[in-house]
Amino acid sequence: MDNEEHRGFETLAIHAGQEPDPTTGAVVPPIYQVSTYKQDGIGGLRGGYEYSRSANPTRTALEECLAEIESGTRGLAFASGLAAEDALLRAVCKPGDHVVIPDDAYGGTYRLFAKVAAPWGVEFDPVPLRDVAAVRAAVRPETKIIWVETPTNPLLGIADIRALAQVAHDAGALLVVDNTFASPYLQRPLEFGADVVVHSTTKYIGGHSDVIGGALIVSDEALGERLAFHQNAMGAVAGPFDAWLTLRGIKTLGVRMDRHCANAERMVEMLTGHSAVREVLYPGLPGHPGHDVAAKQMRAFGGMVSFRMESEEAAVRVCERTKLFTLGESLGGVESLIEHPGRMTHASAAGSPLEVPGDLVRLSVGIEDADDLLRDLRQALG
Repeated sequence: MDNEEHRGFETLAIHAGQEPDPTTGAVVPPIYQVSTYKQDGIGGLRGGYEYSRSANPTRTALEECLAEIESGTRGLAFASGLAAEDALLRAVCKPGDHVVIPDDAYGGTYRLFAKVAAPWGVEFDPVPLRDVAAVRAAVRPETKIIWVETPTNPLLGIADIRALAQVAHDAGALLVVDNTFASPYLQRPLEFGADVVVHSTTKYIGGHSDVIGGALIVSDEALGERLAFHQNAMGAVAGPFDAWLTLRGIKTLGVRMDRHCANAERMVEMLTGHSAVREVLYPGLPGHPGHDVAAKQMRAFGGMVSFRMESEEAAVRVCERTKLFTLGESLGGVESLIEHPGRMTHASAAGSPLEVPGDLVRLSVGIEDADDLLRDLRQALG
């Protein structure tokens, strides 16, 4: 596309990497369900395609779109968010290196560090990322990455991307930002100095709970080449149909996120006034410790809401009593979900410094009628 830097987010989401098919004029990129490609003589590749682990036209369309909507130069699509994280760690780190991670990171990310990276020889320290001084103090000469989630999963903590980028770069490390909860519609970390953006595209980017995927987006071309080598060498790539579904989801990301955010604000308003709720965690609340930072680096405050009940039993009871809010893991789909992080998504962090409170409930607020969702929550709260 010409002059893409001047085009709005929704325009890029619909058009970037998705020019009409030159053969048929199809306005949607085809699903190239193919493993190999005819070569025009030995080494004579058409468009650079030889084998779909290395490159596939449908995946290329997705990767180009991801790069554009995240303000990057290179996007890479993987089979899952954790596959993307694993490729990044293996590309950047080696045994003896060190990573700073959030003290309330996603349970799967913690498991990857604790059960896979650590036995390989990569050390890590959980740190409260809202405390920039604490992050700086945790950095060692061996630190290669400061790993950020903002908002965090599931406590919805906020990290100052620009400040942490400075800490990382002063130490010769990379700042990696998991942008899954915000989505590129609400927040673009590369514009604040991050080096790598990570996504579970399963969530808001895909948006319909029908595809698993992950992504890495970078602004530095050399780093992009390094990651692309590992993507091909390790092989956990997005298949063509998964890439096509994810690309379809991106087209409506902006309008979906507007509704997710609006509905979440309605849930927060009700929950903050409910006698059974002890605390509401949402960066849009003025009293949230990260509210001011979130207001500077996010377009709006997202569709994820967490709250604490008076006891673990009360939290479990709420999760079991909802009817429209489906009890289930994952997030970011058009349907509303509720879960108990301590027993579900973050069970792998039990007994660790990242263990989440037992009285915590996490909502992924969907795009249904807000009044219906409010009625469902009220009856579940009792």
